[in-house]
Amino acid sequence: MTVPVFEEYEPTIDCICAGCAVQRRTAARALPVRHGGHPAAHGARRALVLVTAAGVCLSSGAVEAAVAAGHAAGSARTDENADPEPATPQGETGPLMGAGASGPPSSTSGLRRTTRADIIDRAKKWVSAKVPYSMEKYWSDGYRQDCSGFVSMAWNLGGNEWTGSLAAYGTRISRSELQPGDMLLFHNPADPSRGSHVTIFGGWTDHTHKQYIAYEQARPKTRKQATPMAYWNNSDRYVAYRYKGLAGGSGGSGSSTGFPGAGKFGPGADNKYVTQLGKMLVERGGKRFYTVGPGPRWGDADRRATQAFQKAQGWKGKEADGRPGPHTWRLLVNGTGRGIPASGAGGSANTAVAFPGRGYFKPGQSNSHVERLGKQLVKKGYGKQYVSGPGPRWGEADRRNIEAFQRAQGWRGTAANGYPGPETWRRLFA
Repeated sequence: MTVPVFEEYEPTIDCICAGCAVQRRTAARALPVRHGGHPAAHGARRALVLVTAAGVCLSSGAVEAAVAAGHAAGSARTDENADPEPATPQGETGPLMGAGASGPPSSTSGLRRTTRADIIDRAKKWVSAKVPYSMEKYWSDGYRQDCSGFVSMAWNLGGNEWTGSLAAYGTRISRSELQPGDMLLFHNPADPSRGSHVTIFGGWTDHTHKQYIAYEQARPKTRKQATPMAYWNNSDRYVAYRYKGLAGGSGGSGSSTGFPGAGKFGPGADNKYVTQLGKMLVERGGKRFYTVGPGPRWGDADRRATQAFQKAQGWKGKEADGRPGPHTWRLLVNGTGRGIPASGAGGSANTAVAFPGRGYFKPGQSNSHVERLGKQLVKKGYGKQYVSGPGPRWGEADRRNIEAFQRAQGWRGTAANGYPGPETWRRLFA
């Protein structure tokens, strides 16, 4: 007979199944003792599971089936990225960890100097790397893979902070003063695991200032998306801060005010701004113009890609001459304006309509984006689920029509869940 053993169980950090998610939330809500948590509650983060021989015989199959069912249910979620209001438990203040642990102890004295452009560039690196969300793991640069670790990384702090300490590194500003590289912070001191979150402001999506581009670390991975000002939950409690160590300069690809001047572009130009321009144009749909690069030497590919972006805004004549000016530059660095249409798509009004964000497309939502989506589905021949035509309220007919469109792209599983993401939106409106 097998001797009874104790097996310590902890929920998988990055598993998205319902069981592990509940376990993580329960553990996260137990505050550390130093923040007022009760020692017993803190110790209860871990559970001891007694497994006996009889238990193994009678229930191991059931346990395995239950675990498998739980994970299967997680993998069968309609859209693991659809919820724009993620639970974001976070780690505590601490040093950098791992291979990237080269910074000094975290302190507000002797702040590292950085520029807005560098802040956005660092944020983009995590977006490109698709860094998985974790409150216990550390990325190769030494920063913790949660929301506060992400901002600590973007601001180039000497250690990992949390939402309760990040404000000390910034100067409070009004929302009207926000510029790329600033942060929007909500810290819930009564229960830090409930609602506390922080994002990097990446620029306004349009002149109304009702939405902005947020760079944030949230499940399942780092993301960049259009976000309501200031956030879906606790919006009125988010506070804007500007990094105290902010320096001038316009290097990198994130500056909204650093247009280097028209003289940096055109025949004979060879500098970092040409490379920066090319990279931004590729992000906005101009990849097809470049067979090699982008690079620092100005070429016909840069001119044609710039002109395509300008024409996508509806500009003509000298406004679409293929040479960037302050307005072209501002749209590119802020990620606003219309993207470059796909080859052969023409210049119709529907081309490259900016994806408004997943939060608009879920049960209970009613807005113009849902209606626009529905009309485009009908136009593309994917509106057969509508009984009375598309409208502003999200419904099952919208979801099933989207699913049909996604399956027509050859997608399966969570990629064809009926909820639009940026790639679904791009293909639908191209």
